[in-house]
Amino acid sequence: MKLDTIDHIQALLADRQGVALVTELADGAQQLFTRADAPADIRTAIEADRSGEMEIEGRKCFVLVRNPPPRLLIVGAVHITQGLAPMAALAGYDVTVIDPRRAFATDQRFPDVHLRTDWPDEALLVLKPDFRTAIVTLTHDPKLDDPALIAALRSDAFYIGALGSRKTHAARLGRLRREGFDDAALARIHGPAGIAIGAKTPAEIAVSVLAELTARRRGVDLPPKQKQP
Repeated sequence: MKLDTIDHIQALLADRQGVALVTELADGAQQLFTRADAPADIRTAIEADRSGEMEIEGRKCFVLVRNPPPRLLIVGAVHITQGLAPMAALAGYDVTVIDPRRAFATDQRFPDVHLRTDWPDEALLVLKPDFRTAIVTLTHDPKLDDPALIAALRSDAFYIGALGSRKTHAARLGRLRREGFDDAALARIHGPAGIAIGAKTPAEIAVSVLAELTARRRGVDLPPKQKQP
C-alpha cells in the first residue's frame, strides 16, 4: 500500500468515513471507496465491517475495510448510564454522556467518560451521529429525550434506543408523530430499549441495552419483546 493511500485513508477515518480499499488479485491494481460512493456490494462490506475476497464485475479482488471506531451517545447521566458507559467502553465504543443537569453529569459519577453538559439536540448537532453511532436516551424526561430522538431520527445512527414502559413509549411516539415523523421513521426507535431478559437493576438494564445495540450492529434479528408494564 502506498504511503499517500495510507494518509488518505487516515484522513477519511478522522472524518468518520468508512472506507474500502479494493485490490485486484490478478494485477494488484487498487481503488479506494468511501461508504458514500461505493457500489452496493462494497458498501455492504463496509457497513458489516467485513474484509475479505470478493468477486467484482468478474474479477477476484480483496476488499480491505477500515471504519472509524463505533460510538455510543447516551442522553442522561443516570444510574443505568453508570453501568452502561463502562460496559460499552469495554466493548470498544467511544462513549459520550450528554446531560445538561450538571448535578448528575460529574466526573465523580462518570470517571474516564467524555461528558457534555449542553442540551442533547445541541450536542448531537456538534457530534454528527453517523452509521457507526448508537444513541440511547435514558432520562424519562421529554424535554431532554425528545430533542435527542428528533436529532437521532434525522441521522444515520445504526441504533436508536429509548428507555421507558410501553405506555411511555406510546406517548413518546405520539409526540414524535406530531413533529412530522411517519411510522417507518419511528420504527427505528427501539423502545423500550433493551432485550427482554427480565432485567430489574440498573446494571442488568445496561446489559440488556448493550446486548440489543450489539445485535443491531451485527445484523442479528431478535425475537419480539415480551410485554412490559
